[in-house]
Amino acid sequence: APQKMTVQDTPRAFPTVDVPDHAHYTIGVVILIVGITGTLGNFLVFYAFCRSRSLQTPANILIINLAISDFLMSITQSPVFFTSSLYKHWIFGEKG
Repeated sequence: APQKMTVQDTPRAFPTVDVPDHAHYTIGVVILIVGITGTLGNFLVFYAFCRSRSLQTPANILIINLAISDFLMSITQSPVFFTSSLYKHWIFGEKG
């Protein structure tokens, strides 16, 4: 049976760089702020679109599509990136 290859079997598959701790924390805080702003901002765009009949035009459907996509990205990616920045490495395992 073929053996499963891991990152440890291939040196330099994912090169790492020695980065100071404060850089990880700074990037984590920036990503947290961007995630919160993206979540709130895109939610407000969607809320305004749903509440105002004058905004419900075919051209604005593209804007809503982008707002929903960005909202979902903010919700799913910002917490993961923020948590990884605090721990200074990927903590979600091989499947994550």
